[in-house]
Amino acid sequence: MFLFAQTKYTISGVVKDVGNGETLLGATVLLKGTSIGSTTNEYGFYSITAPEGNYTLNISYLGFTTFERAIDLRSNQKFNIELKGDDAQLNEVVITAEEAKQVDIGTPQMSVARLSTKDIKQIPVVLGEVDLIKSIQLLPGVTNAGEGASGFNVRGGAEDQNLILLDEAIIYNASHLFGFFSVFNADAIKDVKLYKGGIPARFGGRASSVLDIRQKDGNSKKFELTGGIGAISSRLAAEGPMFKDKGSFLIAGRASYVNIFLALANESSRAGFYDLNLKTNYEIDEKNKLYLSGYLGNDNFNLAGLFTNSYGNLSGNLRWNHIFSNKLFSNVSLIYSRYNYNLEIPIEGIDWKSDISNYNMRYDFGYYASDKLKFDFGVNGIYYNFNPGKLNPLNADSGVNPEKLDDKFAFEAGVYASLEHKISGKLTAEYGLRLSYFNRLGKQTLNNYANNLPVIYNEELGIYERAEPTSTTNYDKGKSIATFNNLEPRFSLSYQLNENSSFKASYNRIAQYLHLISNTTSATPLDVWAPSGKFIEPQIADQYAVGYFRNLKENMFSIEAEAYYKTIDNRIDYINGAELIAQNTIETEILTGEARAYGLEFLLRKNHGDFTGWVAYTMSKSQQRTPGGAAGGAGINNGKWYNSNWDRTHDFELTGSYKLNEKWRFGANMVFQTGRPVTYPNGQFVYNGLSVATYSERNADRLPAYHRLDLSATLTPRKNKDRKWQGEWVFGIYNAYNRSNAASISFGQNHQTGVSEATRTSIFGIVPSVTYNFNF
Repeated sequence: MFLFAQTKYTISGVVKDVGNGETLLGATVLLKGTSIGSTTNEYGFYSITAPEGNYTLNISYLGFTTFERAIDLRSNQKFNIELKGDDAQLNEVVITAEEAKQVDIGTPQMSVARLSTKDIKQIPVVLGEVDLIKSIQLLPGVTNAGEGASGFNVRGGAEDQNLILLDEAIIYNASHLFGFFSVFNADAIKDVKLYKGGIPARFGGRASSVLDIRQKDGNSKKFELTGGIGAISSRLAAEGPMFKDKGSFLIAGRASYVNIFLALANESSRAGFYDLNLKTNYEIDEKNKLYLSGYLGNDNFNLAGLFTNSYGNLSGNLRWNHIFSNKLFSNVSLIYSRYNYNLEIPIEGIDWKSDISNYNMRYDFGYYASDKLKFDFGVNGIYYNFNPGKLNPLNADSGVNPEKLDDKFAFEAGVYASLEHKISGKLTAEYGLRLSYFNRLGKQTLNNYANNLPVIYNEELGIYERAEPTSTTNYDKGKSIATFNNLEPRFSLSYQLNENSSFKASYNRIAQYLHLISNTTSATPLDVWAPSGKFIEPQIADQYAVGYFRNLKENMFSIEAEAYYKTIDNRIDYINGAELIAQNTIETEILTGEARAYGLEFLLRKNHGDFTGWVAYTMSKSQQRTPGGAAGGAGINNGKWYNSNWDRTHDFELTGSYKLNEKWRFGANMVFQTGRPVTYPNGQFVYNGLSVATYSERNADRLPAYHRLDLSATLTPRKNKDRKWQGEWVFGIYNAYNRSNAASISFGQNHQTGVSEATRTSIFGIVPSVTYNFNF
């Protein structure tokens, strides 16, 4: 066995995929027969420390054969390991997948959903387009505001409360074609993690979740082409070694050809999108590595010449990994992100442009102190430039006067530290603390209002009105308009009941300083982001969660059950009749309230075998309350709690994939959700010959329940193993039984009969698709 001694040594290195040289993040590294272990970080680095002695080093990763090696630990040692896929033949390696799960049970990390690219590609989707965002909506605790809606909602939070990162760069709008598809090309993605709770201290700035997406590094072993031809778009990715095998590259592109079909149908409208993913890396030496990655995407839509709009994301990240020692790892990142929106209305002669951009610097460290202690610490700073909108005339005869809404500037910073502490063989805790700072900067003139109230209550009319400014204050460039500081504690705990089950609990507080100004059920490209400042306080979220986790039948099955409770202070709400478009004084349209969400989540997975998949169920409640406060009056909805736009009492998903043989694989997912809240008219009266509707309390009603079934079949033709070109056909049916799910219900009066009518609007019926995927 091994010797018990006080002298300790460290084993460190990097874990990669032997097939393409990609680093493997989240691989499990254990000293077999002990509780000493760790997982690889975002760049494949690991470090474990143990007493002097003889051990068996065990490294495992889902979908790969487990590596085992006997070591005589009498000095610090470095092992860079390359794992092979399960289909590789390694006589000296025994696949022991249960050990890969042992650390997952013991780690305090909880409320995390992780999907591989393989999982995502096997899920049937609309029009055959593989979609990351639609895939995570099949997991417990994740919903959206309706079919075809952009974005997603996590544990009752709003869409703007999700921090979406692509290689650490912030993505402000993750949708193509107004929400039908996401901007993420699965051919360029290596890893996807969604933190729903227990969010690590290194993340900040959003109240509900973090979606951390990592792009592939590029194949460092050989040149490779992958791609696909679908119903509305095609994609192509190329990757291979460069810099004389000291680096690699990835370039992936995707473009739609909806315009071709519209032209063939003699339609005057046009719609389309494209995106481009780039990444390269260079290994300077064993301790230093550089990464450069970027993303460019854009959408264009023209409605019969009546209006044209385009919107898109641009991001870039330069990173430097440095290994100070076998225990200290660091990463420096310089990041740029930009989101822009343009709108042209020729008949009105309007040309509207808006954007938000930021410059971000991060410096993160990981210190593997001992077999019981691991420190993460770092600092980051973000400078924001908000352009809410600029109006220009399209031509000299339009009669439109140029107008520019005030630019806004801000600086956000954070410093954090966290410690993962193995208190005993069964008990592990993670303590974290983040100190965040936000400075709303000047170069703007702001209104002043009596009693500092931009909104006042008119008792005679019983409505909220915009206050008239009493004066203005000019803030010079760089001068502080308002500053905020917040301590954000994080705590997670895991108690391992036995080798297959554990109980976990977590708490996190997060401050969110940016707000998406939108009073629609789903965000639109025209919505703008606004910083906290003189009249807008930062949102403060507190979330508590407990959970039970268990692996069954040698990890053939796994169970996750969690309960959570979340509160959010300073949540923006909108007065009735709020005017948000091209609004320079947004403070006159809003009131500040609070939100709460709570629920139960259940996830049963089948992890191995010809049939894999999961059953997910969430029972939850999401509500908002906005009292009148200093503005007076009873508040929105008489100050009572009301359902948020994304509240779903019941949310059930069944997702499965079955491999019949080497030629055929089948997939299916079934979805059932409680209809989202809406406000219906509850009566009408006639005034001066006009019929005027009266309405129920805000979001007191619901759309009908949403449900559908999607099916797919993948045909892989029998192929010669020596043939370089390999392809597959994917046949899909979205909404197989043609359910007319209501996206909205509108009410009006039939002009011929005078009878009030309700009209249901549905987006998708049954949608078949065919996609051809290839690899060379």
